[in-house]
Amino acid sequence: MRILYFLLFIPFASSAQNNTVDYSAALTVINSFDSTQKAISVFSFDEMSRYDWNYLPASLIPRKGVCLKDLDSTQKANIYSLLRSFLSDKGFSRTMDIMNNEYYLKELEPDMIHRIPENYFIAFYGTPDKDSIWGWKFSGHHIALNFTIVDNKLAFTPVFFGVYPAEIKEGQNKGRRIIKEEEEIGFELINMLTSEQKLKAIFQSKAFNDIVTTNSIQVGPLDPVGILGKDLTPEQKNVLNRLIVCHLSSMPTEIAEIRMKRIVSEDFNQIRFGWAGGLVKGVPHYYRIQGKTFLIEFDNTTHNANHIHIVWRDFNGDFGVDLLKEHYKNSKHHHKHKRQ
Repeated sequence: MRILYFLLFIPFASSAQNNTVDYSAALTVINSFDSTQKAISVFSFDEMSRYDWNYLPASLIPRKGVCLKDLDSTQKANIYSLLRSFLSDKGFSRTMDIMNNEYYLKELEPDMIHRIPENYFIAFYGTPDKDSIWGWKFSGHHIALNFTIVDNKLAFTPVFFGVYPAEIKEGQNKGRRIIKEEEEIGFELINMLTSEQKLKAIFQSKAFNDIVTTNSIQVGPLDPVGILGKDLTPEQKNVLNRLIVCHLSSMPTEIAEIRMKRIVSEDFNQIRFGWAGGLVKGVPHYYRIQGKTFLIEFDNTTHNANHIHIVWRDFNGDFGVDLLKEHYKNSKHHHKHKRQ
């Protein structure tokens, strides 16, 4: 019943069984680059910069790769097609909305030197192929997407999205919220808890200024704070489930399914939901959801609680570490039998 309970809420096609990756879109991007562009954007898979990631403006923290603003319209279109093939419709729309928000920020803060539209970078690691090990990343202000492909299986984390302003307060775009559901469902859950439950869930009165793990290359479980799933009512568990699914919804369908099934295989009762800060919009707030293998962080604290950051981390799977271990283990086993 637990599996049925979880899968009931997954808004993805349940028929997808194979985690297949379309590498042709990546090859199209690479083949559109000239020799100079390839030299700065295509690296060996073992290049250590594959593990570097950030969500600050690229003018503050330089990125590896080719910059979107330096490409022609065809090359840009190829990159958008690649993004679309590795993200859900929601994830692709969110990515484009965050990039386009840089034009709004440039109007909002014309004297800020770091407001540079299309200042996003793409880099490849290894050669895209059906049976190869390779990866790619797309990064800039408020976007960090890291994809690793091993034996045609895809690892998606770390994945980060952010937005400022979280809600536009005036002008023709008044009311626009690029990241909305993750905040609203979070508020719904914390405010449906009883006073006794809130004593467990709210682990500090002041929110953090940012996600706690920032841009760490590798993360492990944080302090076991917050309320356990076993201490929630069925209705509250439903909302927590919706919140996890919401955070998964930018991922490709197959990856979201696989990731959710992994969560199902854990003990849902041991997942923790922790909150810090205010319980209403406009007051700095932060929450985290932590299971045995994953961590979700959300914060809306700076700029008068109008600046959102969200991240999904896999303790053993960021940058495809778990897939690579499995690959090398199987390869060693295969070669051992070949020698025999």
